[in-house]
Amino acid sequence: MDQPQLARRLGLFDATMIVMGGIIGSGIFMNPPVVALQVHTPFLILGAWVLGGLFALIAAFIWAELAALRPDVGGQYAYLREAFHPGLAFLYGWVLLLVIQTGGMAAVAVTFARYFVELTYLPISSPYLAALVLAILTIINCLGVRAGSTVQSILMVLKILAIAMLVVCGFVFASRSENPSALLDRSPSVDLLTAFGAALVPVIFSYGGWQTATFIAGEIKEPRKNLPRGLILGVTGVVVLYLAANVVYVSVLGTAGLAASSAPASDVMRRALGDMGARIIAAGIAISTAGFLSQSMLTAPRVYFAMAKDGLFFDVVGMVHPRTRAPVVAIALQGLLAIVIALLGTYERILNYVVSVDTIFFGLTACCIFVFRKREPAGVNRVPGHPVTTILFIAVCWLVVINTVYRYPENTLIGIAILLAGIPAYLFWRWRSNR
Repeated sequence: MDQPQLARRLGLFDATMIVMGGIIGSGIFMNPPVVALQVHTPFLILGAWVLGGLFALIAAFIWAELAALRPDVGGQYAYLREAFHPGLAFLYGWVLLLVIQTGGMAAVAVTFARYFVELTYLPISSPYLAALVLAILTIINCLGVRAGSTVQSILMVLKILAIAMLVVCGFVFASRSENPSALLDRSPSVDLLTAFGAALVPVIFSYGGWQTATFIAGEIKEPRKNLPRGLILGVTGVVVLYLAANVVYVSVLGTAGLAASSAPASDVMRRALGDMGARIIAAGIAISTAGFLSQSMLTAPRVYFAMAKDGLFFDVVGMVHPRTRAPVVAIALQGLLAIVIALLGTYERILNYVVSVDTIFFGLTACCIFVFRKREPAGVNRVPGHPVTTILFIAVCWLVVINTVYRYPENTLIGIAILLAGIPAYLFWRWRSNR
């Protein structure tokens, strides 16, 4: 009897919402003050977000070409496996499961719980509520990719409405603040360059997450067409939303006020609509974080599923439920690990460990373009400006890695240690598979 397989039930709209959902979490609501602390004029602040948007668009075109060439379940995992070696792909899946995805989900779940408790005054601790939310999303996604994607799309539309409300209310109802008229906040120098580079780091991280949509390539209808389009449309939509939000932040709060703010979206809405406005946007941020969790629960388990199908993980993780056609064990495994990390409260340390590791794999994945083009020179969805734009993307990724190693050497070494621990695990699974 044939084993049940993943079902292609998602269209272009679903793919676009999944791309946007993987990027928009809490970053656009939390990171703008970090940028304003580094550079202090509207030109430099907005310039950082424009350059970050261009970086994300280059990434979208790179992943769009990869998705067209290899529309396989597992996305980035599959590209690394096909271009380089199954061992390298396994190491990516290893750190994704142990820290990158589960640690990130735990952190975002606790952020959601804190906002939700603040809004509702529920007598429950944030870690326990975070665990409950993760459990609910795990169950929803075990019901099938259609159920998981529907919830994710609804939350994504609500996210877009929350940011649109922030922009409209900020422009229409809030008064303007004074801003410096100069383009630069200091004379052109190495100091200005390094400050602008430091401002770009939180911007680039805020734009991250586009790659997770490729994990579900095996469940998208006409993936060679819909997944590349979804990547480009989704990232373009996020760039527009992020730039609009930052124009409002700078206009209403001013550069100094933005730098001093711990919650710029709440401050803007408070100026526009009073305390009620601040509570409305707090609800919007809670929805945004829940949407990010929903997207993560939907996409990443497909990587562990692909690892199991390759014989590099427990066989049961590659099981598809015959009725829901979802990789239920892979979804449950990720949900359980995220719940454990949320309850233990170790997510903040884990996120510090993997910043450099995650960015290393971004650079390596972009290198796959060169390998695939050499093998198949007549590909579609070509990256504009390749090889210059692709090399630029890789260089920025690895400059971020170098900067992270320099600033946080201890955390980076722990991240590398977790990565290297995957080598004996890979050798064991390969030996077991060969037997």
